[in-house]
Order: sequence, then structure tokens, then C-alpha cells
Amino acid sequence: MKLVSEVGRLKNQSAGRRIRRRMKEFLYKGRGSREEIFNELAFCILTANFSSEGGLRVQNKIGSGFLDMDESELAIALRNAGYRFPNVRAGYIAKAREHLEGLMQVLRGPMAECEKREWLAKTVPGLGCKEASHFLRNVGHSNLAIIDFHIVDLLARHGTIKRVRTMTSRRYLEIEAVLKGIAQQCNMSPGELDLYLWYMETGKILK
Repeated sequence: MKLVSEVGRLKNQSAGRRIRRRMKEFLYKGRGSREEIFNELAFCILTANFSSEGGLRVQNKIGSGFLDMDESELAIALRNAGYRFPNVRAGYIAKAREHLEGLMQVLRGPMAECEKREWLAKTVPGLGCKEASHFLRNVGHSNLAIIDFHIVDLLARHGTIKRVRTMTSRRYLEIEAVLKGIAQQCNMSPGELDLYLWYMETGKILK
């Protein structure tokens, strides 16, 4: 498969080394404080229908404010940082604080990663399947796929899947199964594969 060959080529280049370092950073972050974990959760709430680069910029500006500011203060800070949905996402983040203790128990408990994702998507406002998978990968849980339309377009161009217009839960799991198969052929986790595919599509390694 051409896609597997392209990933294999990148593994031996500087992009591969940077991606492996990033995966180690995710593992380290997952062992961090509750404040660090919540900061990453807020980042993943922000990136829904917004760019990862924009979310990263806002995350760096607000920092501990995700946990410390009240909802109205956070909405103002998001607006001042140029964020697109300040009021709605400030509300999501404020409500997510109510689940912080439960979140820490789930992350460090024995649940399977797919069960952790299901808990997040059902419990934390603003998280769907993709955002929950994104968050889990960024705190060291790498066996789930992060599927957005950049990834869908790349897979469709390679003839691996048919292009989809809407992403249902069922379709997400079907595409995830395809990505897990590709990841296995590449001898890596789906979470690591996502960084390679994102790099192939955008030329960037973010998170």
C-alpha cells in the first residue's frame, strides 16, 4: 500500500524523529498534574471546528486560566485571544471542571481506552468522538484514531475509503478500524499514525 510506504519513508527522516519525541511528550503529560491534564482537555474542547494552531495559540495565552477564571472572565479572555466561539466554549470548559476528579480517576483507572473515550464523550460538554480521542492521545493513550476531514480526504485520495460528507459515530468507528489496520502495518499506534498523516497533509507536526 502506497500510504504505508510513505509513512515508512517518513519514519527514517527528521519528521519521524520529531513525531517520536512528540509521542514521548504525550506520555509525560499524561503523568502530569490535574492542572496540566485539564489544560489539555480545554485545548481539545477549543479545537472543535477551529484550527489546532489557533487552539494552541489560545492555550498558550490563557494557561492556568482555564481552571482559575470564572466563566465570564474566561469568555472575555477567549474573545481577546481571537477565539471564534468564546461564550459557548467558555461554558463548556466551566462545566468540564465539575468532572475533573472523575476525569482523573478514569484516566488513571483500568478502563479500556475505548471506554474512556465513551465516558468523555458522554460526560464532558463539547467533546465528541474525535475530540475525546484527541485528548486521550495527547495525555498518552494512543490506541484510538483521531479522524477529521483532513485525514478523511487523505485516505480517500489514496483509495483507502470512500469520501464522506457527514461523520456519524458508526462511520467514525469504521474508519478507525481502517486506520488501526494501517497503523499495524506501519508498526505504530493509531495515535502516532495520526501525526504522520497530519504531517503528510499539512507539513506540520502539532498535537
